[in-house]
Amino acid sequence: FEEFDLFLTSDILLIAITSKDIDAYERFIQQLELSSIQKVIFISSTSVYKSENLEVTEESELVDSPLVEIENIFTSNQEFQTTVVRFAGLFGYDRKPGNFFKNGRVIPYPEGYVNMIHQDDCVSILNKIIENNSWNEVFNACADYHPKRRDYYIKTTADIGNIPPIFEETKNTVFKIISNKKLKSVLNYNFKYADLMTINYGDLEI
Repeated sequence: FEEFDLFLTSDILLIAITSKDIDAYERFIQQLELSSIQKVIFISSTSVYKSENLEVTEESELVDSPLVEIENIFTSNQEFQTTVVRFAGLFGYDRKPGNFFKNGRVIPYPEGYVNMIHQDDCVSILNKIIENNSWNEVFNACADYHPKRRDYYIKTTADIGNIPPIFEETKNTVFKIISNKKLKSVLNYNFKYADLMTINYGDLEI
């Protein structure tokens, strides 16, 4: 407990935990309320949006999920300010998209679109939020361009020398396109890896 108390002696807390245990978060917030923490950045996911074949913004309808409830637990708390960042699919360094569908795994909805973000952009965005004091906000964090899943995974697989991907050919396509317009405007942010199809994924640093 002594180490935990020391952990909560800062002014700003970044929370990037994959757990969806709502009760555990509620207990954690009780500790935050007793600490010196004044501002929280909560890392969420674009999975909170429905896939209705539309572009989605921070105002779009959300799914009914534990992650959405956890977001609300933080943003409704009056003891500290919370900014929620909803990251798209993460890539960069040892996370190579060409390895996402290996060993015969089939890629669904090849005519849908991808929503991805490089790790370096993730870190830079978090720094921007702190530098700009952008609190009590919700941001979608996703690269500018959204290639089709077929084109993207053919490229990313070929770039690292893997065997060509296998696609599940279906009549219907399900997708969502994540808008990053608010983040770019409010934070005055330009993505380092904006165009997913101009990257050589074999050259990404390990």
